[in-house]
Amino acid sequence: MTPAGQQHAPELQAAAKHVGRRRFLTVTGAAAALAFATNLPTAGVAGAAELDARRIADDPFTLGVASGDPLPSSVLLWTRLAPAPYEPGGGLPAERVTVQWELAHDARFRRVARRGTVTAHPEFSHTVHVEVDHLEAGRTYYFRFRTGSWVSETGRTRTAPATGSRAAGLTLAAVSCQAYHDGYFTAYKHLAQDDVDVVFHLGDYLYEYAVNAVGGARNYTDRTLPAHFNKETKTLEDYRLRYALYKSDPDLRAAHAAHPFVVTWDDHETENNYADDTSENDDPPAEFLLRRAAAYRAYWENQPLRRPQQPKGPDAQLYRRLKWGRLAQFDILDTRQYRSDQAYGDGAHVPGPESDDPARTITGATQERWLIDGWRRSHALWNVVPQQVTFSERRLDLNAQAKLSMDAWDGYRASRQRVLAGARAAGLDNLMVLTGDVHVGYAFDIKADFGDPASKTVGTEIVATSIASGKDGADKPANWDTYTKANPHLKFYNGRRGYVTVDLGTESARADFKTVTAVTTPGAPIRTAASFVTEAGDPGLKPA
Repeated sequence: MTPAGQQHAPELQAAAKHVGRRRFLTVTGAAAALAFATNLPTAGVAGAAELDARRIADDPFTLGVASGDPLPSSVLLWTRLAPAPYEPGGGLPAERVTVQWELAHDARFRRVARRGTVTAHPEFSHTVHVEVDHLEAGRTYYFRFRTGSWVSETGRTRTAPATGSRAAGLTLAAVSCQAYHDGYFTAYKHLAQDDVDVVFHLGDYLYEYAVNAVGGARNYTDRTLPAHFNKETKTLEDYRLRYALYKSDPDLRAAHAAHPFVVTWDDHETENNYADDTSENDDPPAEFLLRRAAAYRAYWENQPLRRPQQPKGPDAQLYRRLKWGRLAQFDILDTRQYRSDQAYGDGAHVPGPESDDPARTITGATQERWLIDGWRRSHALWNVVPQQVTFSERRLDLNAQAKLSMDAWDGYRASRQRVLAGARAAGLDNLMVLTGDVHVGYAFDIKADFGDPASKTVGTEIVATSIASGKDGADKPANWDTYTKANPHLKFYNGRRGYVTVDLGTESARADFKTVTAVTTPGAPIRTAASFVTEAGDPGLKPA
């Protein structure tokens, strides 16, 4: 049994953080509060002029369309108006714009299911979030936007099966880590053509690092990027412009138009390796929280997210639960916003009293309780946890006391023990964790005791490699032999770029690791590097 003081330590820590939030709003003053107000613009703000859309001379749909978070009777539709996406303000004046939207049963819009109008507010960078409801469950729909004489490209989305229905199957894709300056988003071109129901983005949608005039490793010869990209993102305008750069990529646009996305962030959407209000460079918390507020606001503006995920200052509840009939429950985590600061710094270290302090948390007490309570009430065959950093133990050397990553769950082993104990108490038979972050593909058996290879396998972890981060990579990175020997529960390790698809069925799940040969040059083909199967009721990965 954990001593009562230790058991409640994460909750006390969280309470102290909430006090810090209130102090943040006080010390930063009315200007900061106004800058990051998150309700729809008030009457005074909304009273600003409305732009006559007929005056928009250039295509405003340069950043494409997207959909996300499918429910049985609802989908979220997104777009952003930006006729000049690389300019501050996207090339539009600070005026409201009326946008029409349509959702249809067919790609030619002969059978329109729903239509309406929405206002694109300059306060939200002329982004549009439309929550369309009263839809049929388990259906494919097509959507588009219109303003003035301009019509967006057509997107395709779908609703989830009816609650409680016995869905026969689901194909998901998992993606992560798309550093624009490290290469082309070729994997997205292939994913746009793949037959999947939904895409889970597991973090690092953008990077805060500078992108030079030739696009880094993309090495453009036919264009020059503006100089304002060649600096680290820190302000709201910086983050908005960086999203515009990323979303102007044609392959990313194609993937968003083809499939609904479910997104969660990791660190680079704000700053590398931050932990709650602790920045990588130990900036004063009040100063960093202003940056975090800017990053979180720009993230919500530019992603297909619903109203409950809209930030309030430097805080946003991104963790949430989606269901696919009785086949699957998805508990989407946020392991960055509420975590304790990394032990022993941000890198590799042998675990010790600091990292193993039971008061430390990677999820925060509230989110941890939400996750475990949700498992207790789950009736799903597969309980899937899309999240950011490697969950399974990952020994980084062959020493008896091996170094572990202090930024992953290995740096928060008490958190992992509590979560696995919660899964065991809930009687989960088919736990699957989806992970990003590390720019490689892994397949792990999750063990009851990682120190004992013979201990019970209690779940599987599928780690999606990066879309571009890490540049071209290699099938067998330099540490391949070390990692595979040090971690007998590691069943697959590949260092190429790409994505993973997972077919969830009523009897088994199949994971296909798909990789491209290069991202520093465009147009590389895709192949399946490996495939694994795990049987329902019998955790553990076997080659397909």
